[in-house]
Amino acid sequence: MKIGLVLSGGGIRGVAHIGVIKALEEHQIFPTHISGSSAGAIVGALYAYGYNWKAIMRFFENIQILNIKKYAIGKPGFIDAEKFYPEFKNYLKEDSFGILQKALTITATDILRGNLKTFSSGKLIKPLLASAAIPGVFAPVEIEGSYYVDGGTLNNFPIEPLQSHCDAIIGSYANWVDTISIEDLKHSHYVIERAFKLRSLRDDYIKFKTCDLIIAPKALSKFSTFDKKHLIEIFNIGYSATKEALTKSTLLKLKHPLKETS
Repeated sequence: MKIGLVLSGGGIRGVAHIGVIKALEEHQIFPTHISGSSAGAIVGALYAYGYNWKAIMRFFENIQILNIKKYAIGKPGFIDAEKFYPEFKNYLKEDSFGILQKALTITATDILRGNLKTFSSGKLIKPLLASAAIPGVFAPVEIEGSYYVDGGTLNNFPIEPLQSHCDAIIGSYANWVDTISIEDLKHSHYVIERAFKLRSLRDDYIKFKTCDLIIAPKALSKFSTFDKKHLIEIFNIGYSATKEALTKSTLLKLKHPLKETS
């Protein structure tokens, strides 16, 4: 049985994906194929490499996303995404898709050609950095002569790579948009972020019906992209939402027969 797991972008809200993984494994559901964008790509890569949910959580607890020491010099962005390479290399000691324990596809956007690029072979870390390089904050990442930014720019919920390979697909969506008041838009970047999320949700929502199980907690909408103060709460939202979704799903009948270790 081949089970796919698609993980959306969402910045720090992507920590909810870790709670999803914990809940799935408690129900003996072990995805064999993963597709992710941005934060979802990072969670997916660490999971595919062999890390358990606790280790993935530690990664997000320890990494300093808005680190002024990684200021971009001579590049179009505030932070140089490529300067995060050492932190990623500490976890992904073999920088290769070929070493992964699960099939992984991640997305990034070619900012020069305007195309979506999927990565599933070759070097791993640079495509990861590119997939999570939020435009306007992180400088584009150079890969083989072109430059890439956040995969969520063109495909925030990349279910497509899984559809021809999996018997069942689970979707974890961390970019839900709920109704707010004008008082919630305290700064201009809140407006930009919300506009981006609105467009993304409109495109992504139509894909939900193609999932055998979808976890898309509305409670995540109150957290901003870089809101590291609420990691545990975000994790717990993903975990609880998955447990609740599984009680209403027939997916438990499709458990992977072999328990994987990490």
